[in-house]
Amino acid sequence: MIPEKRLGQHFLSDPGILGKIVDALDPTPEDVVIEIGPGKGSLTAILAPRVRSVIAIEKDRRLADGLGTGGSGLGELRVVSGDALRLDWHALLPSPKPLAPSPSFKIVGNIPYSITSPLIEKALTPPLPERIVFLVQREVADRLAARPGSRDYGALTVGVQATCRVEKLFTVKRGAFRPVPRVDSALVRLSPRKDPLVAADEAAEFRRFVTTCFMRRRKQLRNVVMAATGQPAATVLAGLAQLEMDPAARPETLPPEAFVRLLRWRGGL
Repeated sequence: MIPEKRLGQHFLSDPGILGKIVDALDPTPEDVVIEIGPGKGSLTAILAPRVRSVIAIEKDRRLADGLGTGGSGLGELRVVSGDALRLDWHALLPSPKPLAPSPSFKIVGNIPYSITSPLIEKALTPPLPERIVFLVQREVADRLAARPGSRDYGALTVGVQATCRVEKLFTVKRGAFRPVPRVDSALVRLSPRKDPLVAADEAAEFRRFVTTCFMRRRKQLRNVVMAATGQPAATVLAGLAQLEMDPAARPETLPPEAFVRLLRWRGGL
C-alpha cells in the first residue's frame, strides 16, 4: 500500500518499539483505549490483547477497511473510519452500565506531525483520559517537556503542563519508519494532574491568553500584559506588584503557575 503524503503517513513496524509504546500506556484488562491513526494495525495488534477494547480511528478508508472489526485475543477491536479532529471521541466510548462508574479510558497514537497540537488539545478535552501516549516529532516532544527559561519553552508547554504531567520517554530515529520522515520522533506520556492548575471551563481561555503572551515572549512582562489585557501601564504595574511579579521579567521565564495567576488577575479587573 502506497502511503498518502497528504495524510502524513509514516508506518512503524519494529515490534520492540511498538511494545515499548504499549508498555508506556500501562494497559490493564479493564481499559478502553482510543487509538489515533492505527495505520496498518501494527500497534493495534500488540495493544488489543492487553485491554478490554480498542477504538481505532483511521482517516484513510483503505487502511480502515483492512483493519476490520472483531475480537483480538483478550480485547475487542472497533474501527471507526473518519477524521480524528472532527469526531467526538467521548461519544465513541461505551456507555456506562447502570450503577457502575464510567470505564477509564486512555489514548495512544503515532500522530501526523502537521496536526499534533490540535490533536493534543482535543485529547485534553474533558472528561480527561487517564493517560495519553503519543509518538510525535522530537522537537514537539522537547517543547512539551521544556522547563521555564529554556529555548523550547513556549505556549504549548504552558498550556499542556497546566493540565498534565509531561514525560519525554525515548527517541525513535527516523530510519525506523517507512517511508522515512525528515525528522526523528519521540514518545511522550501525558498524565492528567489530579490538581490541574486551571479548571476545565478555564482551559480554552487560558490557552488563548498564554498564546497571546508568547507572541511577545522576549518583551518585558509589563508590556506583554498591557497588550494582552488592554489595560494602561499604571493598572498593570499595580497588578504585577500585587502578584509579586517582576515587571521586567519575560514570559519565557515564567512557570505555568504564574500565567494562571495573571489570567485570574485579569478576570478580576
